[in-house]
Amino acid sequence: MSAPGLTYGPLGDHCVHLCVDMQRLFAEPSEWATPWITRVLPRIAGLVERRAEQTIFTRFMPALRPRQGAGTWKRYYERWASMTIENVGPEMVKLLPQLSAFCPPAQVIDKHVSPWPEGRLQAALAARRIDTLVVTGGETDVCVLATVLGAIDIGYRVVLVTDALCSSSDAAHDALMTVYHQRFAQQVETVEMETVLSAWN
Repeated sequence: MSAPGLTYGPLGDHCVHLCVDMQRLFAEPSEWATPWITRVLPRIAGLVERRAEQTIFTRFMPALRPRQGAGTWKRYYERWASMTIENVGPEMVKLLPQLSAFCPPAQVIDKHVSPWPEGRLQAALAARRIDTLVVTGGETDVCVLATVLGAIDIGYRVVLVTDALCSSSDAAHDALMTVYHQRFAQQVETVEMETVLSAWN
């Protein structure tokens, strides 16, 4: 059975909405501010309102203080010392209020790098026999990219909601959309939110 705009059919019972890092950390003025976040937030909130029980939020947890982390992450937190929890405060890792209101039943999974190495996300998905991820959030070219590539490796069907993604770089966002269309067409479907809402029954 086909679904308009979706190459591999409608979305079913083994699907979750995976919302990546829609946190105060990226919405409020800082070195990591993502200007589009307020533009995509209403669309994401609309999907969560309909599918709260089938939504999982990831939250990026920065290092506690500068120079923490293994390997290149130590250098990373030397460069971004201003964005460690010690400097921004623990309140900044919270989800945006419009989304946190849905937790529970929506689930929150914290991560320190991409969501896959620490295993909590994969365990939650396996427990629910999930085979399809509808992905929203930010940033398109950083945490969303890492989330999508890991999901491809595991073998999930990935539906990327193009008008519910945000980035601080228009050029990088556009480049990733081109890559998904041209190089990952078997694993990634790129559609707008309207298509998701109509195809998820």
